[in-house]
Amino acid sequence: MAAPRAGRQPQNDGYRSLPLSGHVGFDSLPDQLVNKSIKQGFCFNILCIGETGTGKSTLIDSLFNTSFDDPVSTHFQPNVRLRAQTYELQESNVRLKLTIVNTVGFGDQINKEDSYQPIVDYIDAQFEAYLQEELKVKRSLFSYHDTRIHACLYFISPTGHSLKTLDLLTMKSLDSKVNIIPIISKADSISKTELQKFKNKLMSELVSNDVQIYQFPTDDETVSQVNTVMNGHLPFAVVGSTEEVKIGNKMVKARQYPWGIVQVENENHCDFVKLREMLICTNMEDLREQTHARHYERYRRCRLEEMGFRDIGPENKPVSLQEAYEAKRQEFYLELQRKEEEMRQHFVQRVKEKETVLKEAEQEIQSKFDHLMLMHQEEKLKLEKKKKALEDDMAMFNKKKANAELLQTQAFVSTPVVSLKRDKDRKKLLRGELDKIGCKITSSAEYDVMHISVSEHIDVSSLSTKK
Repeated sequence: MAAPRAGRQPQNDGYRSLPLSGHVGFDSLPDQLVNKSIKQGFCFNILCIGETGTGKSTLIDSLFNTSFDDPVSTHFQPNVRLRAQTYELQESNVRLKLTIVNTVGFGDQINKEDSYQPIVDYIDAQFEAYLQEELKVKRSLFSYHDTRIHACLYFISPTGHSLKTLDLLTMKSLDSKVNIIPIISKADSISKTELQKFKNKLMSELVSNDVQIYQFPTDDETVSQVNTVMNGHLPFAVVGSTEEVKIGNKMVKARQYPWGIVQVENENHCDFVKLREMLICTNMEDLREQTHARHYERYRRCRLEEMGFRDIGPENKPVSLQEAYEAKRQEFYLELQRKEEEMRQHFVQRVKEKETVLKEAEQEIQSKFDHLMLMHQEEKLKLEKKKKALEDDMAMFNKKKANAELLQTQAFVSTPVVSLKRDKDRKKLLRGELDKIGCKITSSAEYDVMHISVSEHIDVSSLSTKK
């Protein structure tokens, strides 16, 4: 490289412009970038928002001239859910990893208050996943599958009147998170005069409600003119179809009706070609750049500020990431200590309260135990008294029984055989007297005992005489 020429004044930005005395070769940098990009491939993620039956899947098939296997959805979904499907496409030598995210059940519920919330959560989740990958110590962003939404095609029903409240709320919630491109779906169901009035009304409502939609960039001289014209056609009125109809000598994608044929790629019939040119051919890279530089950076800044990171300190001095991390770490450490102390004090207080409750319960149980022991002692004394009385009765009975058996034995030994008849008469007489007074004798042994006992006190002969 030649030495700088004397007298050349530096430019306003502080850099000097130097001429080259010969070929160096860094003019091939664009070619190197192209080769690297082609080798790496591209990714593009589209979010389709619209009510069931507005033609989202058909339009995507028409845009990429293929057939994506998207199952048909019904109108009876309990809530809104998002279904993402990724496809590998190749055109010439350029590979594209395309992700189509469809909103299943959007606008089908009776209560549509929170229909847009799952969409907001999904977009934030993709931003958060990319942020976590960036914050890793060992990152792999080169091979990372970027799932951030680059373009949001918002399908508006061709009512011819105005935007629904759900449409306004959804677009207002998403305009700071994604590039919104409004689309009037199934535009062949409305006349051209009504369609133009509908477009003007929609744009007026978007402006009055401060909804920021994606504007095609006009700062690049190569595309500024066409993008300026296309911004005036928003929202695009499109018709999608994968069926081919023969017109003249060629087959074209169209929709055939009894009154005529609507050609999808005829700009006099709809804005399908304009949408495809602006979305894919002209501004796809700008959509990717806007997603990263505008929407993702806003999300990243808010998340880092929530974590406590700042670029400027209290005295408006620059703060490095390490200083912010250490300050936040110290703040979290002090907060952790404070919470630990609060938890410890709370735990001690709870333990004291529990000990008091346990002591009261222990005293109550002890008093009940003492009362039961006292009752047990009283019952034990009563049982012992009854046992002693029963033992005395049994001893007395055994004594009387022994005496009776002894007397009976003596009577049998001393009495002659001839007196047996007299004893039988006495027993018979005694039995009769006992029956009179109602005394029942069940066994002969009891009768013998009673006979002997009575004989000691009663003169049986007297009983015989009285009789």
